[in-house]
Amino acid sequence: MNIENIKSVYFVGAGGIGMSALIRYFLSKGKLVAGYDRTPSELTEHLIKEGAQIHYEENVVLIPEACKDKATTLVIYTPAVPQEHAELAYFRNNGFEIQKRAQVLGTITRSSKGLCVAGTHGKTTTSTMTAHLLHQSHVGCTAFLGGISKNYETNLLLSSSSPYTVIEADEFDRSFHWLSPYMSVITATDADHLDIYGTEEAYLESFRHYTTLILPGGALIIHKDISLQPDVQPGVKVYTYARTEGDFHTENIRIGNGEIVIDFVAPDTRINDIRLGVPVSINIENGVAAMALAHLSGATDEEIKRGMASFRGVDRRFDFKIKNDKVVFLSDYAHHPAEIAQSVKSIRDLYQDKKITAIFQPHLYTRTRDFYKEFADSLSLLDEVILTDIYPAREQPIPGVTSQLIYDNLRPGIEKCMCKKEDILELLSQKQIEVLITLGAGDIDNYVPEITKQLTIEN
Repeated sequence: MNIENIKSVYFVGAGGIGMSALIRYFLSKGKLVAGYDRTPSELTEHLIKEGAQIHYEENVVLIPEACKDKATTLVIYTPAVPQEHAELAYFRNNGFEIQKRAQVLGTITRSSKGLCVAGTHGKTTTSTMTAHLLHQSHVGCTAFLGGISKNYETNLLLSSSSPYTVIEADEFDRSFHWLSPYMSVITATDADHLDIYGTEEAYLESFRHYTTLILPGGALIIHKDISLQPDVQPGVKVYTYARTEGDFHTENIRIGNGEIVIDFVAPDTRINDIRLGVPVSINIENGVAAMALAHLSGATDEEIKRGMASFRGVDRRFDFKIKNDKVVFLSDYAHHPAEIAQSVKSIRDLYQDKKITAIFQPHLYTRTRDFYKEFADSLSLLDEVILTDIYPAREQPIPGVTSQLIYDNLRPGIEKCMCKKEDILELLSQKQIEVLITLGAGDIDNYVPEITKQLTIEN
């Protein structure tokens, strides 16, 4: 279906961060946009104000009439919605054009030069950073982001003149195989989503296949420490990057007084004294990848330097809520053991002499079952761990799989407790908090405003 011929677009699972960027995109194109989501959220309320018609009851009667014409309606669904969902079944049984979010992004990337960021972790920050670098440069870009950019308060950037579209390439459900990248970064390939892939080998094979999709004339920028052997088409350049080695890297890293300053080294240029707008050490590597993409897309050295300093980050990614001499509180979306380890090390770099406490909400029963020992190892880098129940998302419980598995494997001597999420505020009121971080991709973030308020009053 040609996007230009569509009059209305219906979303099954409208409230997801990735879906909402597409909703905003189609609203900007003047289409009628409607959809279903399971629960109201701040994001769905914003989308309704912006013109989308969204309801929260699984009911075919509530689908607007305009969306019941299969000749002019495109239906977009998220794989997180069960296949037997009543509205999805209605569209399927009546022969509508139904596409995954990733298929639609694939169509959009084919009509532009796709700058795609893939990898187990780091992709949201790296793609948002890339989008910011290009947006504030003379190059410009359209961008579909996996998080809300704090510079723009949205996850969609639009340009009518730039040839580039920045996209977060998601490996869940092999979604990224729909894309046709012009250039791509791969940040990491630590095994994840084994409920989909089954084995680490199958996971790596999926990334190998993704590298074959990069268009000739384009480029792959791959982290130096990845076990993946890329398999690119002739005419695709392969570059490596890392913190201090590779074709793109940094030198002369200065960390102190809450600031990070670096020199960026590329094969054909060097940019000295770049200040990181979000000064956490994981952003050194994310920044190298983003600067590499921006540089290869034609942003000038001066534009890159200015953009790195003015980058304000992404909601829920190392998101500082309180930062003063008495208490520090931040929220982070980290939900994979390798991400949590990176997150904790980045905080430790900044606050070496303070007690660091984390509230962790595991995300998915399958991920907890597959990685509970690795989660325990990463969380053991903290001084204190508060564990909540597993957030199920799309899954049914698995017998014997609870947060207790992680709890029992934490290092001896660590301060630890289990806590229902609704009791978190009460528990925190009894503690002397120095540095606190909430970790997880579930609904733990709903408690962040209340925690912020409580810690502000107490300090």
